[in-house]
Order: sequence, then C-alpha cells, then structure tokens
Amino acid sequence: MRTQPVILAIDALLEYVHEHYPDVRVFHENRPDIPHGAEEWSSGPDAEKIDLVVTLGGDGTILHASSLFSTGAVPPVLSFSLGTLGFLLPFHIDDFAKALDSVFAGKATMLNRMRLACTFYDAELEKKGESTDDWQVMNEIALHRGASPHLNTIDIFVDGQHLTEAVSDGLIVSTPTGSTAYSLSAGGPIVHPSLSALVLTPICPRSLSFRPLVFPSTSIVTLRIGDRSRAPAGVSMDGRNSHVLQPGELVTVQASPFPVPCINRSSIIDSTVAAEMQHREGAGPGKEDDWVRDINNLLQYNATFRSKALLRHSRTS
Repeated sequence: MRTQPVILAIDALLEYVHEHYPDVRVFHENRPDIPHGAEEWSSGPDAEKIDLVVTLGGDGTILHASSLFSTGAVPPVLSFSLGTLGFLLPFHIDDFAKALDSVFAGKATMLNRMRLACTFYDAELEKKGESTDDWQVMNEIALHRGASPHLNTIDIFVDGQHLTEAVSDGLIVSTPTGSTAYSLSAGGPIVHPSLSALVLTPICPRSLSFRPLVFPSTSIVTLRIGDRSRAPAGVSMDGRNSHVLQPGELVTVQASPFPVPCINRSSIIDSTVAAEMQHREGAGPGKEDDWVRDINNLLQYNATFRSKALLRHSRTS
C-alpha cells in the first residue's frame, strides 16, 4: 500500500493537472488503489495511447514504468523523487508544477536512456516462450547460479565470435544506466548514460584475469550455458526473475530500438529557480549535464573517509 506522503503527492499532481490542463486525460496503472480522478489503464497491445508517463518514487519506479512498455516505444518519462535523489536523476516533488508546465509548453529536453533487447533460445536454437517479442530491460540482464552450490560455466560470444568460457557465480550485461546498479556492485565501470554501450561484468569469476568489458551498442552478446556447466543459470532482468537456462540454452543481448526518453531536470532551469534550489540537497535543476554533479553527490566520488565525515556534518548542521 502507498504511504501517506505518496498519496498526498498524487492528489496534488492530479488536482494541478485537472485545474490547469482540463483537456488532459489522466490514466493510472490498474491496481486496487487507483486515485480519484484517474482512469484505469493496463499495458498491452490494445492499451490506450500514452503521451507522457509520470512516476513518483525512486529508481525502481522508473524501471517499473519501463517494464509496462516492454514490447515497443516508451513515452517520455517525467520522474519525481519523494526524498533523496536516485541515480536516474528525478525532479524533486516540490517542483512538479514547474516541471509539468515546462513539459506542456514544449520546453522539455530529454535524455534517451538505452534499453537492452533480450531473446532466449533452447538448445535447438528455437525461441523460448510463446511470445515472439524480445524482452526489453533498462538496467541489466543477469545470469546467476542462484541457490546452486556450483559455479556456472557460460560461453560468451560477441558478434558470433567466441570470447571466453566464464566460470563464475554469473554474468551481468548492463546498459550505461544500469552501470550504477548491480554491475557497479560487482565491480563494473560507471558509464555516462548518454553513451550507447553494453557493459559485461562477471560476478565473482574463478579467474582473476576476467575483468569487466565495454562493447559498442552495435554488438550482439550471446551467453550460452556450457554443456559442462554443473548448474543451470537463473535469469533476472531489472531485478525480476524471468527464466532458468539449462546447459545448452542461451540468450542474445543487443541494444533495443526503443530507449526510455527521460526528461532532464535542466528543462526547468532559470536564474530564479536556480537561486531558490541551489541549497536543496540534490534536488534542483542544474546545468545541462546534471549527471556529473549528481554522481558526485550520490557516491561522494573519490572522497576520503575524513572528507565524507565532514560532508555529512555540513549537511546536518
């Protein structure tokens, strides 16, 4: 169930839209607690066409919104945080009026965040599953040994060429957006979201020489569970369990033609707003590349332990 702050934020957004943009229809994902003033909406081929997606919450909310459009184009996404800033750079909820006005006035700028298209095959190279559509993921696809005590053996091919046989707890293929998620925790590089690239990161590899790799977005990465693998590979995509791959089965991963267009916070910047917001922690609009500042704030990038303690003290004083 939603918390009281979320309910209040949704009510305020709906009231503002109905008052200032009465011709705009507002839909809400089909769930038991649809707010008053919103129409029911369910994803699918016959779903009502959506021109703008608004999310309230953290990074996971944006990933969920992406999953609702898993077989085609994603509408522009305007995201609001209800607390601390996430890696996907949302607006602060206090700025919803300025952000909405900017969008409806056609002044918004967008960053197309790359997604991955994933296709699964059985050992006979027949597509797995009933649907012929690829799975679309915004952060990463991860193959892992799950509850098995044995390591996975996975053959990696890049554009049809065998790269290596990986013996490890698993492998992650991530987008630049996903490079600050599971891949980062596994030791992968941080990649700017404006780049188009595939990041391959091993999870606890047996060989210490197996390091993360970055490929161009034109590459097709194929991960095949080795015939000698003593464990199947569980598959999770953006944190959701989806498949189990047995020895001989495989998944191909490539750049999706349907990125997620995220509206930039810089869309609402002006001198007055900047002056109002400059002391708000990680919340206000910034220069065109908000990512550089925010990655520093979120990670306290390259700060010593002493510096981090001073930063925490300065924010609470």
